[in-house]
Amino acid sequence: MKVSFEGLGEKVATFWNAPDNAAVAGKVVKIPEACTVKLCADGDKVAGVCVDADLCMATVKLDGFVTVPYTGAAPAVGFSALSADAAGGVKASAAGREYLVLEVDTAAKTVGFIL
Repeated sequence: MKVSFEGLGEKVATFWNAPDNAAVAGKVVKIPEACTVKLCADGDKVAGVCVDADLCMATVKLDGFVTVPYTGAAPAVGFSALSADAAGGVKASAAGREYLVLEVDTAAKTVGFIL
């Protein structure tokens, strides 16, 4: 048997993709205006993770389990405050939003958490 969190409470929606700092698959995004997403800037609160994008549209996971890269100190398992980093991933940040972190891979520098 294998531990898996895939599909847990998953919600995905399609948005307009902003022309500047357009969303890219695998990167964290924010909602800067109605019906539109763009890549997060360093320190932004994360609205979701882009799962697919083209020049006009972006599909974003808003709820469910995600795995993204992290920078800086490894986030703690359990409830941890995270915000966007400058590379499209996240970082541990007291100013961030709290998420339930389920796994941290320090070798790969990835964190798995529930949005």
